[in-house]
Amino acid sequence: MMNTQLLQDRETAGPNTHYNRAAILFHWLVFVLILVAFPLGLYMHGLALSPDKLRLYSYHKWIGVTVFAITLARLAFRAWHPPPSLLPSRSAWERSAALAAHGLLYAFMLIVPISGWLMSSAMGFQTVWFGLIPLPDLIAKSKEAAGMLWLLHQALNFLMVCLILLHAAAALKHHFLQRDETLKRMLSWVQR
Repeated sequence: MMNTQLLQDRETAGPNTHYNRAAILFHWLVFVLILVAFPLGLYMHGLALSPDKLRLYSYHKWIGVTVFAITLARLAFRAWHPPPSLLPSRSAWERSAALAAHGLLYAFMLIVPISGWLMSSAMGFQTVWFGLIPLPDLIAKSKEAAGMLWLLHQALNFLMVCLILLHAAAALKHHFLQRDETLKRMLSWVQR
């Protein structure tokens, strides 16, 4: 038996109630890339200098640049294909929190890779995307700047992961406790 709030949400949400397949693909692709990049970053940092460590750093940087590029494409796509409106059953504070969280997630998906790129430049290691496309250094080599940027990159990563966990917890709360359509709108394989 469906609860009345779910019926109300379906009736009043309007025609654009679910994310399209491209938006869903962007969302889950970036999620998987971050899911790989974050623990990889933690792991590789503790390794002794070796060819394996340098290879892992390259992979980590490739993932970061890819997240940055996909996020730019995602924002451009979103400009022409707006996301569905928030479900009408949301309170004002939930709407404000959801909009703020989404805005911050997009900001982190751009700022974290830039901070890594800046750090790599300051350390004197050029970023070469997939080993094929050399990206320009954003700043000159500087040991002092590299240290500050390393701390910044690390802090931004942990903040981003905390926000992702909060975002996932909110989606699960809506799905399992409130039993509404929030999570299903981003899962194309769930029965609608």
